[in-house]
This record gives sequence, structure tokens and C-alpha cells, in this order.
Amino acid sequence: MPRIDKIKEQIAWLKVVFGILSAVDVSLVGWLANNYDKVDINKTKIYLGTLIALLIAAVIVYVNKKAMKKIDELEDLRSRLLFYSLL
Repeated sequence: MPRIDKIKEQIAWLKVVFGILSAVDVSLVGWLANNYDKVDINKTKIYLGTLIALLIAAVIVYVNKKAMKKIDELEDLRSRLLFYSLL
């Protein structure tokens, strides 16, 4: 598999991971907003849910940075291939 195709596949996979993590994080934050003042919910669940939401948000930022690096790598590779094809 050429390098460009490999990078494209890695970017596609990171998009899937990013989307899944975003959906999970939004759902968890929605649950927290809906249940933070409920009497029957244990406060430990709220604290744990908040911690997990923050951890997922950190992983989302990490995946985003990794995807941006791959996009930059793809751009550099394409520009090098264009340069060499002009020679």
C-alpha cells in the first residue's frame, strides 16, 4: 500500500474514533446534567461521571492532535510528490 493511502486510512480511522468518543462524551455530559440534582443518585456516580467525561475529553483532544499531524504529514507528502513529478 502506498504511503499516501496508508495515511488516508489512518486519518479515516481517527475520524471514526473521534466521532465515537464525541458521542459518548456528549451523552455522558447530558446524563450528568439531567441527574446531578436527583436525590436517588449517589454523589459518587456524579463525581465518577464527571471524571470520566473529563478523561474522554482529554482523549478527544489527543485524537484530534494526532489526526492533525497525520493531515499535515499527508500534505507534506503530496507536496513532495508534486515537486518530484515536476522535475
